[in-house]
Amino acid sequence: FKHVAPSSLRLVLYDVTTLYFEAQREDEYRRAGLSKERRLEPQITVGLLVDQVGFPLELQSFEGNRAEVKTIVPVLAGFRERHGLDNITVTADAAMLSSENITELERLGYHYVIASRLAKTPYEIQEHLADERSVLEDGQIFESSIAVTTDGKRTKRRVIYQYRRKRASVDLLNIEKTLAKAQSILEKRTDIKRNRFLMLSGAKYEINCALVDEARRRAGIKGYVTDLEIPAQQVIDAYHQLFEVEKSFRMSKSDLKARPIFHHKRDSIEAHLTVVFTALAVARHI
Repeated sequence: FKHVAPSSLRLVLYDVTTLYFEAQREDEYRRAGLSKERRLEPQITVGLLVDQVGFPLELQSFEGNRAEVKTIVPVLAGFRERHGLDNITVTADAAMLSSENITELERLGYHYVIASRLAKTPYEIQEHLADERSVLEDGQIFESSIAVTTDGKRTKRRVIYQYRRKRASVDLLNIEKTLAKAQSILEKRTDIKRNRFLMLSGAKYEINCALVDEARRRAGIKGYVTDLEIPAQQVIDAYHQLFEVEKSFRMSKSDLKARPIFHHKRDSIEAHLTVVFTALAVARHI
């Protein structure tokens, strides 16, 4: 499977959202948690699996405080068990990434393209920029690998990095906004709040200049972890299809009125989601 033409990939896309309730009290299912809409009401977590054009394939709901990273495996396992499909490649964002999740996907026989969080500038890019005459070109790709231990064995996973000028502009703008907020806190024009560029030095706060410089070096760089041995650009293109599942979520919440939910019992809530899921399928088909 790893060497088939990219156009033949059986690609599914996964993402998670939250749906809130017009209620104040929690129960075992409707729980307060990290809300994507920054709401305080009880909520549930919903995992949606779609195909390359956004047609819904599988939907499951979870407790409102269930971490995103703990939803992907149950949804994929349920999908595979129901349909008996093999050679499926799943795409998901960095919120779903954990070494345990990837190991489980490999055990279940899935292939994957998952965004990678960058804690620091990748070594290959550092080496490239070591020459002061070198710059990053728009769309430039770097190949690498990360060492992992699974079942007591050391293995490597393929990682692809790409620099995009447009992404760098956005990243640098956000860095400057965060830096301005940090400076405002230091000048006591703003109350002390959490800021990633501030560090406590002795009894006072100061700006972590090394961290700012590192953030600027990483601007515009995004990583992708995969087990597929296909051209790097095809891996990146597969990941960018995730906008289809995000579009389906937007359709569900707005056009199909999935929220707010006024039901109380789990059976009624899941029946409501089934109606929305079916309407989404019909809309996508049309």
